[in-house]
Amino acid sequence: MAIPQLTMQSTKAQISITTTLPVQEIQQRPADLSIQQPKADLRIETIPGKLSIDQSQAWADMDLKPISKRIEEFAQQGYSDWLEGLSRMAEQGDQLMRIEDGGLPIADQAKENSEDPMLEFNIGFVPSPFSVKTNFEPAKINIDWQVNKPVIKATINRPQHSYKPGEVHTEMKQYPTLSIQIAEPKNNQLK
Repeated sequence: MAIPQLTMQSTKAQISITTTLPVQEIQQRPADLSIQQPKADLRIETIPGKLSIDQSQAWADMDLKPISKRIEEFAQQGYSDWLEGLSRMAEQGDQLMRIEDGGLPIADQAKENSEDPMLEFNIGFVPSPFSVKTNFEPAKINIDWQVNKPVIKATINRPQHSYKPGEVHTEMKQYPTLSIQIAEPKNNQLK
């Protein structure tokens, strides 16, 4: 008996995949930054020092006086001399009123009125020590300042983002096939 033979031929299915890659772009601009630093406000006020020198006493010691001072001194000296003369004349008048008490009041008065008084002199310094008076007021400085804070302005720039998604296309490149053939047996093979 002859058994027919089956022969099968098949082809596999093949899929074709086409891929487009995604595209992503991100751009980040730096922030816009503005910084300003105002200068500090500084104010300096100076009151200058003051030096005063009074040398009027030194000039007076050297007999270099202003005319107003001389007039004042002459007036005082004249008044003092007038009082002294008045006192002397009153005393001498009293002595003459009592001439009967004895003595020589007229001769004594003549001698007293004709002689200059004895002048006294000792060591002197011209001008006298410490006759120049000085006074000094030191300078004053007032410093005032105001610190100004910096002015900072910042603007944030958002990122620029673009995205194009990828694509995947699939299709059948080759469909599967199956072919079956029956081959008749040859008679001489089986007996």
